[in-house]
Amino acid sequence: MIELTHNPIDTSKIMAAAMAQQAGAVNVFIGTVRNQTAGQAVTKLEYEAYEPMAISEIQKIVNMANERWHLIGWAFSHRIGTLMPGEIAVVVAVSTPHRKDSFAACQFIIDSIKKSVPIWKKEFFQDGSHWVSAHP
Repeated sequence: MIELTHNPIDTSKIMAAAMAQQAGAVNVFIGTVRNQTAGQAVTKLEYEAYEPMAISEIQKIVNMANERWHLIGWAFSHRIGTLMPGEIAVVVAVSTPHRKDSFAACQFIIDSIKKSVPIWKKEFFQDGSHWVSAHP
């Protein structure tokens, strides 16, 4: 399941989509909007995406993770639009037979998405705003 949404992310739906009875581990990464960056108060974030390409690139990343860690289940959701501090921006969930693989696969997926998927973030502060480049 790959979801880009303007609505709040339902974490239980993402977890349920990734879970399977044959899995020994389900790992979930939840990325939230923090209220500060480099000592500046963040007032809001805006996410934009080139959706067809983003979905295609996310699928490629999940396929690479599956080849390496043999995922049993997985799901991904990312908010687009305006988000306020404390809101959930992204959720990645994977299930694997063993916990070590679930941790590694989940980290690989979120790190790879941040590096290469066309989803852009703009941070807003009291005195201005700027686009944020990817953080490998």
